[in-house]
Amino acid sequence: MMRFGSVLLFLMSCLFTVAQRPTGNTNLLQKIPGGFMGGNVTGGGRGGGGSSGPFKDSLLHRTGFEDSATIAFRYLDTARFYFIDSSVNDFSRRWPVPWTNIFLGNTGAASRSLLFSPNMKPGWDHGFHAYDAYIPDVYQTKFYNTTRPYTQLAYVLGTKAEQTIGVEHTQNIRYNWNFAFKFNLINSPGVFRNQKNNHSNLLFNTWYTTPNKRYTAYFIIGRHKIGATENGGLKDVRLLDSTPAFSERFNIPTNLGGSAFEAQSFLSNVIATGNKYSTTNVLFRQHYDVGKKDSITTDSSVVYLFYPRFRFQHTLQYNRYTFEYTDTKVDTAGYRLLYNVTGIPASFGLKDFWKTFSNELAIYSFPDIKNQQQFLKAAAGVQTLEADFGTNQPSYNNLFLKGEYRNKTKNRKWDMELSGTFYLTGLNNGDYNVHAFLKRLIGQKLGYLTLGFENVNRSPSFIHNDESNFKRFNIGNTNFNKENTSIASALYELPQQRFMLGAKYFVAANYIYFKNYTQAAQEATLFNVLQLQLQKQFTFRRHWNWYTEAYVQQTTGNAPVNLPLVFTRNRFAYEGKFFKNLNLSTGLELRYHTPYKADGFSPVLGQFFLQNTSTIKNRPDIAAYLHFRVRSIFLFIRAENLNTAEVSPSFGFLNNNMVTPLQPTPGFFVRFGIFWGFVN
Repeated sequence: MMRFGSVLLFLMSCLFTVAQRPTGNTNLLQKIPGGFMGGNVTGGGRGGGGSSGPFKDSLLHRTGFEDSATIAFRYLDTARFYFIDSSVNDFSRRWPVPWTNIFLGNTGAASRSLLFSPNMKPGWDHGFHAYDAYIPDVYQTKFYNTTRPYTQLAYVLGTKAEQTIGVEHTQNIRYNWNFAFKFNLINSPGVFRNQKNNHSNLLFNTWYTTPNKRYTAYFIIGRHKIGATENGGLKDVRLLDSTPAFSERFNIPTNLGGSAFEAQSFLSNVIATGNKYSTTNVLFRQHYDVGKKDSITTDSSVVYLFYPRFRFQHTLQYNRYTFEYTDTKVDTAGYRLLYNVTGIPASFGLKDFWKTFSNELAIYSFPDIKNQQQFLKAAAGVQTLEADFGTNQPSYNNLFLKGEYRNKTKNRKWDMELSGTFYLTGLNNGDYNVHAFLKRLIGQKLGYLTLGFENVNRSPSFIHNDESNFKRFNIGNTNFNKENTSIASALYELPQQRFMLGAKYFVAANYIYFKNYTQAAQEATLFNVLQLQLQKQFTFRRHWNWYTEAYVQQTTGNAPVNLPLVFTRNRFAYEGKFFKNLNLSTGLELRYHTPYKADGFSPVLGQFFLQNTSTIKNRPDIAAYLHFRVRSIFLFIRAENLNTAEVSPSFGFLNNNMVTPLQPTPGFFVRFGIFWGFVN
């Protein structure tokens, strides 16, 4: 702890010596290759004072902005640039687990959304998604363009030695070449026994555009490791109310992992009983444009433009997946209780290994050469799948087709998108996905209306296949038909009133789910889910705000899903800008859901499952927080789970909420953190 205390003191000492907070300069976006202001732009100009910016600087002299940076980023499949979020009022934007998710009592544990969210991706799927919140999506990688090298450091310290570290750096090697890397580490021993989690993410990406703007290349490589100790829940949840013997929550026995004490180490990632997943993603995309050259002459320079008419794109993607459950301290009573199995050796493990490789060619046509966000796309690709199950090593292939039309108008009155993917032959023959999206500006005072539709036909995830090693615990019928799910949605946004109202209507057929610790089932009968959404910000006087978000969900038919009828989050905050550089938000945050039959969790299979015997009735989750930013330093302190407080028979934070029928949330929990962004 002394080492990390030193780190905190060092970071705090830099509070008043950091560089000026990066500001958004719209003019600079006109000079970013591929920016949303029109065609690709290059040439002379006056910017941040260096050749490492997003454009060539022919007049290198002091401008007054040498100690600041303009940073923009875009995603792989978008042309629109965004600025870094500097808001301070919503902690969930900086935390890996969304506020709509629940997790099994410890940071880094298995997580799922309380909102109905079926898998809408066609094609091959491994089936292990309980830890997706901690694994970045490769298509959400940020490609930066910056006038100065920029670094952000993050450190979060929580109760019971929970620690989170983040490092992110980006810089332009030249005006047309940028790289970025990001590292995150979560280490959380947990409040209860056998809860230790240790996750790490390492990501590197770069993009390069030739000076004539015809050729562009993108490269991403990421390595993500998940280490989660599984305890199978408490042996007796009634012990939560037994004091003083079990007021120290670590003393409550759990179903898995044994009872021996293990010393906790920040650098240790040894998981004796639990899940160890690893993912490696490599993506290389290149495209060559054919189009029209142009230029603009100003008083001091000539700005060269290039407008693509056609684009030829090639994408290579390679992924490696390892899914392993291991137990070197087998508790036979726990496996007999949860899985009804006997004869398990003192140490055992299950492991699936996959390699996937896809090769895709695409052609784009730009009807309006000055708007790259309007295009037609046609693509075809081949996917190769190789597995290693120890005793056998099967391989498969897929041939797929893609098409897309997208039009985001320059005046931002219309956003339209129609896309589809179809698997022509191979393992997932017949899988498809169709997506339609329309957003219209009704009026400056009337806001936006968005309509959407999506339909997917997908093969069962491979965890249900008899070849998987996890079939030993995934017993029962696995001869499932393809799932088919449709979503119709509508969303009304009124930005001036900070108001949003939406609805989603799900229609699901052949829905596959786990009905207990070891058995999956398929619901042949079609069922529906209606999901309503409301968001609104209320302002009282000058600095007082109330942010409310609410969802209402209702199923029809024999839906094999249990959802809370109402799920809401409310933040009551005092916030504003003070003393020129202080941006402050402090208040209370409450999250609540109505009673419902919460899903259980099967640790060996890494799956949440439907249960209909136990109803969860929780108090609202309450947290008090203080968030503030001084220039480019964001600090926070949060006191969470205040709802666990009880007065009788003695004061303490022992009234735990439940996540599943066997897994409670922790008691009173304090987090302190710092996010420091600075210009190098």
